[in-house]
Amino acid sequence: MKVLAINSSPNMEKGNTALILTPFLEGMREAGAEVEVFYTSKLKINPCQGRFVCWLKTPGRCMHRDDMDMLLPKIDEAEVLVLATPLYVDGMAGPMKNLLDRILPLALPHFEMREGHCRHPRRSKGKRSKLVLISNCGFYEMDNFDPLVSHAKAICKNMDAEFAGALLRPHGPALRVMKEMGMPVDDVFDAARRAGVQLVEEGKISPDTLSAVSRPLLPLEVYVETVNQRIEEILSSSS
Repeated sequence: MKVLAINSSPNMEKGNTALILTPFLEGMREAGAEVEVFYTSKLKINPCQGRFVCWLKTPGRCMHRDDMDMLLPKIDEAEVLVLATPLYVDGMAGPMKNLLDRILPLALPHFEMREGHCRHPRRSKGKRSKLVLISNCGFYEMDNFDPLVSHAKAICKNMDAEFAGALLRPHGPALRVMKEMGMPVDDVFDAARRAGVQLVEEGKISPDTLSAVSRPLLPLEVYVETVNQRIEEILSSSS
């Protein structure tokens, strides 16, 4: 199984998003998957200009010459595409959206009807891929991820891909602190690793495993008080 993971956190492998992405990919590798990881911060990807050159003048080839030349074939061949992003203003990080805007060459300009809806067919006729979303959020509540999850599902419909689940980590900054303090959070990482194994071996991730990744780490009141206290400490030290 070919897996392509894209992490759009500016902190890359040291960010809170990677705390969940890394064990998830380790689980996939343990189950025999071939995994590649790219960071948008290390890629040169120009924004789409909306000229549809890749559809109407040079079919399947964008007007830009940048790292999408290398990435597009990998996206097209991936059996599982993993999109890992921190939650920024209710959605994915800008570099991730910029990258996804540039996958237009993988589609044909013509319309087709799929499930009663206008869609663009894929240019290649390979095996239907799966998409996994991984995201980290500083807010406490799970429903903060709702717009991002809806967006990911809509992308799947347009790509004719299967939405294979979302590994979501609310009040994510607490996970790193609690891990460094030796507090009992290893079950969250174990669940992320188990999710990777399940997807490779069973073709799906169980709801119980996804819930374990997202489980509350501490009471809401304690989290809010701790975050606000830390912010005040930083502000005081910088004044």
